[in-house]
Amino acid sequence: MSETGIQADVQPDPQRWKALIFIAIAQLMVVLDATVVNIALPHAQESLHISDANRQWVITGYSLAFGGLLLFGGRISDLWGRKRAFITGLIGFAAASALGGAAVNEGMLLGARALQGAFGALLAPAALSLLAVTFTEAKERAQAFGIFGAIAGAGGAVGLILGGVLTQYVNWRWALFVNIFFAIVAAIGAILFVHERPDGRNRNRLDIPGVLLASTGLVALVYAFTKASTPGDGWGATITISMFIAAAVLLGAFVLVEGMVKAPLLPLRVVTNRNRGGVYLSLGLAVIGMFGLFLFLTYYLQLVKHYSPVMTGVAFLPMIGGMITGSTQIGARLMNRVPARWLMGPGFLVGAAGMLILTRLSVNSSYAGTLLPGFLLLGLGMGTAFMPAMSLSSYKVEARDAGIASAMINTSQQIGGSIGTALLSTIAVNATTSFMKAHHGNAALVYQGQVHGYVMAIWFAVGILVVASAIAFVLVNAGSQAVAPVTGGVGEEIGDVSVPVIIH
Repeated sequence: MSETGIQADVQPDPQRWKALIFIAIAQLMVVLDATVVNIALPHAQESLHISDANRQWVITGYSLAFGGLLLFGGRISDLWGRKRAFITGLIGFAAASALGGAAVNEGMLLGARALQGAFGALLAPAALSLLAVTFTEAKERAQAFGIFGAIAGAGGAVGLILGGVLTQYVNWRWALFVNIFFAIVAAIGAILFVHERPDGRNRNRLDIPGVLLASTGLVALVYAFTKASTPGDGWGATITISMFIAAAVLLGAFVLVEGMVKAPLLPLRVVTNRNRGGVYLSLGLAVIGMFGLFLFLTYYLQLVKHYSPVMTGVAFLPMIGGMITGSTQIGARLMNRVPARWLMGPGFLVGAAGMLILTRLSVNSSYAGTLLPGFLLLGLGMGTAFMPAMSLSSYKVEARDAGIASAMINTSQQIGGSIGTALLSTIAVNATTSFMKAHHGNAALVYQGQVHGYVMAIWFAVGILVVASAIAFVLVNAGSQAVAPVTGGVGEEIGDVSVPVIIH
């Protein structure tokens, strides 16, 4: 057992709790936007005469820009200042949302969605790194990350509800316009209450080769998985294989460059720390399972059980409740008392148990008997695991790297979501096709075939969550105090200032 600690006079920001409100509002806007448009998409497609082949780009255009530019956005916030990056991201996201809501044709909507993703890539890491440098006291930081983690975990389901309400009772355009109100409130609050220590900035020049290699490599990776799940392409298509090869070459070159340049976009020290690396990897895997689940159960509830868009969103509420409970009542209360791996590892296993219940789905399954207990366990487990994961994403990182470390946790989730949607969708479609062939295409069994496909994919999600749990147990070895860092200036490590770090 070893203990490190450097004493520093770090006074807590008197406006920190007010700042948290507006940072959380911004995070909610970014997270729910990933799902709020899903519900509105059929109506937008009809209104703007978007072809079936191009409708996926309303979703993919956002995730391509978001996932591809996150590392760039994280470093910009370190160089430029996190508060400035945060406010700029909010204003840009609102403008892009207004442009999308007012779209008069397909190209305008697709361009607006890509622009949303670009500004989201600036906003998301700025929000998380602001949180990391604003709360400097162990117990308060645990509470703050509990709230933030609950919002990050539950925002997707909130988006389904909000998207259903706006689409069903107002107009699909309000699924985009609603972001303007979130952004205005968060920007005003940030101007008034969010403060940042200027000595935490990174004054080095921007690593242009790193930006180009990382952005194009991540875009190629997300695009490859998108094409893999696209009808007519698939995993064996030339474009899919080419994009995977391009992604491997570009990201491999990125790693080499980052080890050579003086001021890298992503200092390798950020990801080679076993705790941070374990968090990025395990959380990315967990999100693969979760994103796929949202997709399948949305289709299951609407197509098989004939739920309305609003009722589909409401059906996910127990999962939201479980996430909030796990994050604020379990994770936040225990993260300063037990090592993080004893929250993350068991949390992912509890989530896997919830998934396991959902493998019992059938055409005639009742909500109370199958979906409800599955949702509750999944939400409780993931909320408990998200809590320390969010906090450990900046564990022992230098203050000048807080933005890029925060970008990495967002990148792992964004890339995980893209991979999960593609991978699990392919598994589900193949299983459904095999089922229908085995039953000679019997039209009376179409719903059974669909549910069979969903269940096969959920089994894979169970396995992925078990692997995520194992990675958390093996790699995350930080002690109970390690998830409550205090921020120092440039050259000081978050986690090594006034707070003892116990390594087991």
